[in-house]
Amino acid sequence: MKILLPVKRVADPNMSVGIKEDGSDVDLKDIKMVMNPFDEIAVSEAVRLKEGNIADELVVVSIGPSESQTVLRMGLACGADRAILIESQTDIEPLAVAKLLAKIVERENPDIILMGKQAVDDDSNQVGQMLAALLNRPQGCFVSSLTINENKAVLVREVDNGLETLELSLPAVITVDLRLIEPRIPSLPNIMKAKKKPLDVISVGDLGVDISPRHELLSVVFPPKRKAGEMVPDVSTLIHKLKNEAKVI
Repeated sequence: MKILLPVKRVADPNMSVGIKEDGSDVDLKDIKMVMNPFDEIAVSEAVRLKEGNIADELVVVSIGPSESQTVLRMGLACGADRAILIESQTDIEPLAVAKLLAKIVERENPDIILMGKQAVDDDSNQVGQMLAALLNRPQGCFVSSLTINENKAVLVREVDNGLETLELSLPAVITVDLRLIEPRIPSLPNIMKAKKKPLDVISVGDLGVDISPRHELLSVVFPPKRKAGEMVPDVSTLIHKLKNEAKVI
């Protein structure tokens, strides 16, 4: 069984990201870049499946600048076998990302595409669903538990009113939530070994996909600061203010 693992290079969510002076975009200067946390979960789960003799080959793939090789090497250090970088110097919108990944799927023919449910930089939560639609494959999103039985995947996904259990026929697209598994921290020897594992670099042009943007970013601004709350002496005063001032009841 082959598992394809799309991963994204994002700003470290533990760091504070600012806005450029002209408001044209976020300012990533001097910001540490890491693998998207949801994708870390997917890689760790794939390694677990390989250790359980369920998966035979793990392939990580990323779309971005040459610096994205860093997150690919991290995936290799965690236990992936090969890596593919689709090199691009421009930001690519979710639909184009899904189309590029679909081309890789055609080449690699994986049994499972396992990926994070969303990236923490744009929070689009679209690529997995779009990819499944383009491939016409079953999909399971927001997965918090995963079991593979031969050519079937049994998964538990988080929905608005609780948990839902699904059975999918493979090949399938699965996006994972943070509660699926504890992310792995690669050891120093594995990080060194990852430097020798194969990493293929291809360009967007090689895949014949139109990545022209369909949206234009006009400006980036911080949300307005929240006003301080008001203390009231008793419940009757609270009700009066909610009814007559806030007009919410």
